[in-house]
Amino acid sequence: MKRFFGNTPQGASAFLYTISCGPLTARITDFGAALVQLFVPDHQGDAADVVLGFDSPAEYAASDACFGATVGRIANRVAGASVVIDKKTYAMDANDGTNTLHGGFHGFQNRLWQVEEHSQSAITFRLLSPHMDQGLPGNVDISVCYTLLPDRLVIRYQALSDRQTAINLTNHTYFNLAGHTHPEKAMAQILTMPARHFTPADSHSIPTGECRPVEGTPMDFRCPKPLGRDIGADYAPLILQKGYDHNFEVFCNPCATLCDPESGRQMAVYTDCPGLQLYSANYTDTVGKGGQVYPPRSGVCLETQFYPDALHNPQWAQPLLAAGQLYQSETSFVFHW
Repeated sequence: MKRFFGNTPQGASAFLYTISCGPLTARITDFGAALVQLFVPDHQGDAADVVLGFDSPAEYAASDACFGATVGRIANRVAGASVVIDKKTYAMDANDGTNTLHGGFHGFQNRLWQVEEHSQSAITFRLLSPHMDQGLPGNVDISVCYTLLPDRLVIRYQALSDRQTAINLTNHTYFNLAGHTHPEKAMAQILTMPARHFTPADSHSIPTGECRPVEGTPMDFRCPKPLGRDIGADYAPLILQKGYDHNFEVFCNPCATLCDPESGRQMAVYTDCPGLQLYSANYTDTVGKGGQVYPPRSGVCLETQFYPDALHNPQWAQPLLAAGQLYQSETSFVFHW
């Protein structure tokens, strides 16, 4: 099903597309290739929309929250708003102080994507990012496919460039398994992550280059605990970022499991990416779908990606894509209830 969603700030028409499989239903817009709604049943079979979002493209464009969006070319932060690719320096937008965040002023979250294919249970969006778009080299052909199976949402990314470039795509959905209409319950969600290390960041959220053990710190989620239990701890990384906004290693799958104890909804995250950014919506303060107020910490992002600012940290996996090489990545959100 396809319906009109509203006009973009440029006056173009954006649409909302429905896909479904078994008990799961999702609605995705071509504006930002963003997940707008995701209905998941609870232990009694009652479905709720478990993602934060807005009711129109204009609201998405006016917000910097990136609710549900496909983010790129380089997700997360780039220090100094510049990168070196093939021995050449490329300047990017400094849209986050002196740094670049989520592609700069013209990130993919504010683009109108083309629908390549739409079936009952899947939809594929395509975007052509021209040479020097966001200051980066290469004409890049990008696609993102959302597929629903009876128990999961699968997101597959592909990209192909005619020059060596950098690609780090992610999805920026904020999850609240209690339902987006219950922001007060978001930090009561139980999170488990097997990650042994995380990457501390400075006051501008730029990683320092250190991979620090989680053991003995509030960053340790190897045993299940509520998101809000340690979020106010007297611990420098939490104080600097005003909560969780940190990259964790991915070394096994599922790399994260989220659970709402009241509804019984559970979500396990599987990915082929090297990192996962845990963000506790520390700066979210807006009115979302249906007039629902989203105060800070109304949801949680589990963004699978390369480590933030990896291009300035050669000891980490690099988000470089050679000319003619196919970039492929897949993340699955598997639900139980």
